[in-house]
Order: sequence, then structure tokens, then C-alpha cells
Amino acid sequence: MTPRTIRSATLIRHLGDWRRPGAGAAYRQLAGAVRLLILDGRLPLDARLPGERELAQTLGLSRTTVSAAYGGLRDDGFLTGGQGAAARTSLPPSRNPSRNPGRNLGLTRPPASPEGEASDVIDLTAAVLPADPNIHAAYVRALERLPANLPGHGYETAGLEELREAVAAGYRRRGLPTSAGQILITHGAHNGLVHLLRLTVRPGDAVVFDHPTYPQAIDAILAAGARPIPVALPDEDGEEGWDVEGLACACRRHTAPMAYLVLDHNNPTGRMMRAADRLRLLSALKGSETLLVLDETLVELTLSGPPALTASAVDAPRMVRLGSMSKSVWGGLRIGWIRADRAVIQRLAQSRASFDLGVPILEQLAAVELLNDAGAALAVRRPLLRARRDHLRARLAERLPDWVCPRPAGGLSLWARLPGPISSALTQQAAEEGVRLAAGPRFGIDGAFERRLRLPYTLPEPELDQVVERLARAAARVGRSPKSTPSQPSRPVAVY
Repeated sequence: MTPRTIRSATLIRHLGDWRRPGAGAAYRQLAGAVRLLILDGRLPLDARLPGERELAQTLGLSRTTVSAAYGGLRDDGFLTGGQGAAARTSLPPSRNPSRNPGRNLGLTRPPASPEGEASDVIDLTAAVLPADPNIHAAYVRALERLPANLPGHGYETAGLEELREAVAAGYRRRGLPTSAGQILITHGAHNGLVHLLRLTVRPGDAVVFDHPTYPQAIDAILAAGARPIPVALPDEDGEEGWDVEGLACACRRHTAPMAYLVLDHNNPTGRMMRAADRLRLLSALKGSETLLVLDETLVELTLSGPPALTASAVDAPRMVRLGSMSKSVWGGLRIGWIRADRAVIQRLAQSRASFDLGVPILEQLAAVELLNDAGAALAVRRPLLRARRDHLRARLAERLPDWVCPRPAGGLSLWARLPGPISSALTQQAAEEGVRLAAGPRFGIDGAFERRLRLPYTLPEPELDQVVERLARAAARVGRSPKSTPSQPSRPVAVY
């Protein structure tokens, strides 16, 4: 497969108003603008940029200026290919390889942070809901039913049959014919991804994913020794789709055995892929060996109208689905599942014995109770989340009007666009104001998304008001600080 090509018109549209009077030499400004596009994820990696002569003519610059800009980007590791050769986007190697698990891949990832916080700190690193009264009631009923399971040995490699059937019934309601034999119960969706990586991927293999994405998934890909291949989500005003062509091209070009995608209220953007685009993706990958792993943790959290499950009903033999109760029910209920072809489930059940011996029976029984409520608990929570989403957007518009906060159709967070590449610096300042945040780069690789910030709306409105006030103070301090640059890393955090 040939590398993707970024046309001059596309690059100019991304650059926007890149040149400012009095801001330095034109070649430095152009290089800085292209560098930021790569770090933000708006330009995909390994993409061919326009030639120097072509870009110079389009921008109305001398070829010497463009050549100097490209040369600086090559020196810094953001472009590959010598002078005269095609320039392709890249990322510089890690500056501290001894502490980086992806050191041979040119990746730097912030590790999880230590525990221990002040009592008045508002934690926005986790986009999850607290438990509601249904959780306790479900555990009470599960305890009543536990004695019937005590005569057995308690090791259920694939999971309790009745839980697998309850999960399968949920898929059938979505229009996906599913049997209990197609379900494997796991310790959450992340645990399911780890099992799939162990079964499918070998060190050095490519794993394609949409960029930005769930941070723990990138960590799992790196831990498996795989090569993360990001494909940027379109990030222009009014665009809500996926780069279907880019995903298919990346899978085929890198012979990727797996693609991990969050198509249903993507974490962190909240967007959802249309059914037509899913069919296009399947058509483009027809005959390939790529296993499509869809993380559907947020699939039921549609906030604009009823749950949009029609699009998610698109199915194929080489499509595997990860589900979980952590986002829709409670993070403390570590129950997830894998839906796949029966042969894949059997292989997973056999291979997991060297990793874990199954999920506790009591939690599985509680999950059965919660899944059999026909969605009543979620029906109550959706209006609550909708109100909090709209409240947070309104308060941000009042106090931080230069932030752009698109209204997501679902999920648990806003993906705010900041007025500059200040996400890491802002995260540092916000911590001093008593708000723990996940900086934008935590959702990508090697410093991407410095102009972005994930803001969960899972807290009550009074706490969201406090968050906005503290963010406004932090943003003001960042604006006065001469150190507000992407090179100032935020204190790393675990993100859920």
C-alpha cells in the first residue's frame, strides 16, 4: 500500500491563519504550525506532505522558505525523508527511553500517578458515575442466590451460563443474533482487550486505533509489545465522522492483525460512527486478516434521543465486541465481556487460564440482576447526564468563552478545544486549584492533543460549577505564565 497523501488544499485548510506579523521568520512560523498539526493529531502519521515547490506556490512563499521549514521539521523528527525526497509526517523518538515501555517505537506515555489527594480536590480523571441504589439491591439479591452455586467448584472459565445468556439477550435486542456460546465474561472491557491482544498480537505487530482514544487501551497495546498506529479523527468544525479510508489504509499497509476502535460515543470525543461508514470500513477491509475490536463500553449512553443502536448492529465474522458495566452502571462492578465467533471464544477460554481463572461468582450474579432490569436504571440516568452535559457547556461558555466545547451526542465527557497548546500547563495549574484533570496528550501518543482537554460531566451541577470557577482561575494563571508550552508535562494520571 502507498502512504497517504495530504494535498496542498487540505494542508492549507488545516494551517488556517498560521502567519502573524511580528511573530518571527516565516519558515519558523510555518514549521511550528505543521508541528502542532502533527502533535494535535490533525495530520495523520506516515502521511506524505506536498512537495516544497508545490506548497511554496500555493502559499505564495519562496521555495527557500518552505525548504527551511521542512528542514527544521526533519531535524526535530517530525518529518522523514531527505531533502528532495517525499516528506512524510513522523514523531520524534522518546527523549527518555530508559523509562519508556515503547522506547523502540518512538513513543512516550505518561505513567499512572500515585494515590493520595486532599479531601477538597475534585477528581475529573475518571469519567464514571457513582453507584445508584440499584447496585446495592442487586448485590442483596445475588447473595440470596449464591448458596445455589456453592456446591460447584466456582471456576467458570467462560462465565456463568445465565450471565452469558443475559449478555447475549442484550445483543439480540440490538438486532445482533447472539448465543451464550459467543460470550466470554471478563474483569471489565480492558481485561477483555488484554486477552485479545495476548491471543492475536505478537511483539512488533501493528495495532491500528482511532486517535484520540481510551488511554488504557494505548497502555495495553504498548505492554503487549505492539506498534500503535494512530489514525486521526477528523477535527474540523462541523466534522463528526471517521477517516474510514485512513483506517483501512493503515490496516492493510501495516498488515495489522488488530484494529481497536471506539465507534460508539468515542472516549473522549463522544462521537458515533454512522452505519454507512461501518459498512464502508468492512467493505474496504474485505479479505484482510485484521480483527476489528470494537469497544462498546459507552454504546448505551446516547443522550440526544433514544439509544442509537441501529448503527452498532453492523456485524461481520472478524468483528469482536467488548462490553462493560463500568460506565453505564458502576466502575466498582468489574464485569465485562467479549462477543465473538464461537471459535474465538473457545480459544480465549483456553488461553485465559495462564492469565486469570475467571470472574467472582457473586459479581456475576449481581450483573445478571442488573442486566435483567430491561434498561430501567439507565433510562433514569440518561436525563440526569443530559442535564449535566448541558449545564457544564453553558457554564464554560460563560466563564471561558474562548474554549470550544462541541455538544456530544453521548458518552460521559466533553472534548474541549483550548485557545492554544496549553493542556499540560493548564492541568498543572488546575491541580493547584484543586481539580485533577487528564491533559489532552493522555488520550494520544507523543504529545498529541495539547489543544484539547477532556471534561467529564458525571458530577452534580454544584460541583461542576466549582470546577469551572477553578478552571477559569487556572486558565488565567496559564495566560500569565511564560512557561505555558507543550514541553511542560502535566503530572501524569491514570485515566478511565
